[in-house]
Amino acid sequence: MTGHLLNTATSASIEKLCQQMLFVVVVVVLLLQLPHMACKAEAIKCPVNDPVSLPHEWYQPGNLLIGGVASQIMYLFPQLSFHNHPSQELGFDTPIVVTKFYQHVLALAFAVNEINRNMKILPNITLGFHIRDSYYDARMTYRTTLDLLFKVHKFTPNYECQFPKNLIAVIGGLSSDISLHMANILNLYKIPQLTYGSFAPESTGTRQVASFYRMAPNEVNQYMGIIRLLQSFRWTWVGLLAVGDDSGDHFLQTMEPLLSQNGICSAFTQRIPNQGRFLSLDELIDMTSKIYLPFLDSKVRTFVVYGESMIILWLSALVALEDPGYRENAYIGKVWIMTTQIDFAVTGQITRSNFQIFQGSISFTIHSNQCIGFQGYIQNIQSCKTQDNGFFRAFWQHAFDCSLPNPCVPMDVDGICTGEEKVENLPESIFEMQMTGHSYSVYNAVYAVAHALHSMGSSRSNLRVMAQGKRLQDIQTWQIHSFLQGISFNNSAGETVSLNNRGEMGGGFDIMNMITFPNISFLRVKIGMVYPKAPEGKEITLNADIIVWHESFNQVCPLSVCNEYCNAGYQKKKKEGEKFCCYDCVPCPEGKISNRKDMNDCFKCPEDQYPSEDRDGCIAKMLSFLSYEEPLGIGLASVAVFFSVSTALVLVIFVKHKDTPIVKANNRDLTFILLISLFLCFLCSLQFLGQPRKVTCALRQSAFGIIFSMAVSCVLAKTITVVLAFQATKPGSSIRKWVGKGLSNSIVLSCSFIEASICMVWLGTSPPFPDFDMHSLTGEIVAECNEGSVTMFYLVLSYIGLLAIISFTVAFLARKLPDTFNEAKFITFSMLVFCSVWLSFVPAYVSTKGKYMVAVEIFSILASSAGLLGCIFSPKCYIILLMPELNSREHIRKRL
Repeated sequence: MTGHLLNTATSASIEKLCQQMLFVVVVVVLLLQLPHMACKAEAIKCPVNDPVSLPHEWYQPGNLLIGGVASQIMYLFPQLSFHNHPSQELGFDTPIVVTKFYQHVLALAFAVNEINRNMKILPNITLGFHIRDSYYDARMTYRTTLDLLFKVHKFTPNYECQFPKNLIAVIGGLSSDISLHMANILNLYKIPQLTYGSFAPESTGTRQVASFYRMAPNEVNQYMGIIRLLQSFRWTWVGLLAVGDDSGDHFLQTMEPLLSQNGICSAFTQRIPNQGRFLSLDELIDMTSKIYLPFLDSKVRTFVVYGESMIILWLSALVALEDPGYRENAYIGKVWIMTTQIDFAVTGQITRSNFQIFQGSISFTIHSNQCIGFQGYIQNIQSCKTQDNGFFRAFWQHAFDCSLPNPCVPMDVDGICTGEEKVENLPESIFEMQMTGHSYSVYNAVYAVAHALHSMGSSRSNLRVMAQGKRLQDIQTWQIHSFLQGISFNNSAGETVSLNNRGEMGGGFDIMNMITFPNISFLRVKIGMVYPKAPEGKEITLNADIIVWHESFNQVCPLSVCNEYCNAGYQKKKKEGEKFCCYDCVPCPEGKISNRKDMNDCFKCPEDQYPSEDRDGCIAKMLSFLSYEEPLGIGLASVAVFFSVSTALVLVIFVKHKDTPIVKANNRDLTFILLISLFLCFLCSLQFLGQPRKVTCALRQSAFGIIFSMAVSCVLAKTITVVLAFQATKPGSSIRKWVGKGLSNSIVLSCSFIEASICMVWLGTSPPFPDFDMHSLTGEIVAECNEGSVTMFYLVLSYIGLLAIISFTVAFLARKLPDTFNEAKFITFSMLVFCSVWLSFVPAYVSTKGKYMVAVEIFSILASSAGLLGCIFSPKCYIILLMPELNSREHIRKRL
């Protein structure tokens, strides 16, 4: 195992060493050729067939030069064989021209010319530029960069070679690898490099390069924008396509954890070839077969594509290779999310490919604004076809598919350019009239250098240097770094451009929706923006209503999930052995709901709501209490009123016949007190009806307890009076002195006082209060009186029960005493009814809920009171009203 690791490490080291040696060899050879190339005279205007000369460059002289490395031309370079001189192996074949990127070249030239016309920025300095192409190749990028530094553009009589020339800064490149290759050389000479591509510095190793400046936002800032975009459309099952290089590795290493942390799964990750390496037809077909398989998964509708500028060319070629009747449908009906570096561009070789598959794509682009005069400058592009503009011919011929006359080469072919061609008529995939994000970065880069030079010339130290006879253009390039770092200015588009101390430009990204047309043109519609410094969850703004989706979706937002969303009322249950985005849907458990699709867990409703039958929502609970309006309340209130009136009538009858024997028997005053107590007991039950209030809750149980204890005390006193009266009739009894009103009144007052004391303690310590029971009944909020202290409540009832049991016992023992109008047997029966009611009350009260609990208590009050009233007073009323002859002294004497 250890040997294997050592062999692997050794192989990697040897490979890296070989690459470094190859780079050194190429650079040394080119450096040996440079003095000859730089100082030789160019006597003829038509170049000879020199394989070393680079055909594409644009030079405009000036006191200070801004270099540019564009990425417009592409050649199929052979691998170095070391059989011939390296310069002889860098031959050129038919170029592949990305005509759209000619705008980057024009943006640099436009900015330089605009600054030269503005006398407020560099009044005594004329800026020039020297633009070359990287050719999407590492060797050519190194050579291009060296040419910018050292090669003289053309021969000048009595010219003395400079090493290096008056190059103040270089703008480029578009991709991460090109930028890194340039930085390897430019950093040696401390020449500022302002890159206009958006990529992560960690993926290129440029974070520690002191001369490296980023004129586009760091691409890492768009990663969270992609996450928020996926979350906005609830796409949780996505495919990742990344270019097969270091930047693609960095993207996957950063993006996949972010996806998992935010509830999104990558259905697959697929590496695609780097744009700089063109595969053979066999290799391309083999790669196509491998990449085609993930597209067969119909559940993966969304693809996040990461790559460099022209990955669209590769994807378009991929579709072009497929049999339209066999595999093309696999690529249709997909949502393509493109990262910042990807541009919708085509070349002459693939202009007929199926560009329609990208209909409805969503792309992140560098934020741009339109600069005044740029479109007019583009419309006059034909005036730029000077001999020094080597980019124009390649652009024009490939954009319009025609040939420009060449004075050095006789031409007798068809397809000569007429000169009537208009760039504004070109499709956007070939050339755009609106300034793109990359062109906007190039434009800002030129202005950043100009403003840094302006600040440099305005500083006190440099004013002293220039006062000594030195010119600004003679100052060394390394001195500009301190002025570039932290620079801030307003461009002609009215936006503030600033670089921080690390040489990075802030800002966000635009989110664009692409609408394609059959003629390979398209329209970009801005649908949102990415704000990296926004609070969490607010990183993007999105107007989803204006998105135009692929026609296969019928303008309905597509789904990109491992399985269908769980409906409301269900929750997700993970499938064993699969990613967390793949799950089953199970119903919510009892008492919980899910009110949205695809919820991880169900949840309980708020206390004032309850789950619907389908468990997909919460329904507001009805406020429940025993009211006067409902039938049960009306019935109980009617019974209470009826018995109250009945008690009042009995009291009237007894008052009217107060001097009759039956009324006077067994203490007339106790009879009146008992009737009044029963009357109040019936009325007391009405306090339990209606919505509980603070006053009613505090008084109803206490009033009920005191009044009932008074009524039972009267019954107890009457029973004791009967027993004592019988005992007092015995000769020589000493109990006679106890018989009278004093004893009965003492019994009533003392028993009632004890109950009143218990109630006062209850009210003083933990009184009842209005409360809402949210949980006892489903669908109802029970408005009730919380008893405060349950112990005190049952103590009150227990004391009444104690009095009732004593009364029942005494009355039961005295039920057969031979006395006229003996009430003991009636009291016995009434107490039996009373005790039976209240003994059944406790289990009934505990087992019921809501308003029915209150109804049980009201019924117990009415039933026990009615039992006392009926059992004790109905026989007497019968005699008073229907048998008056029995209620007379004569009848009593006869019985005696």
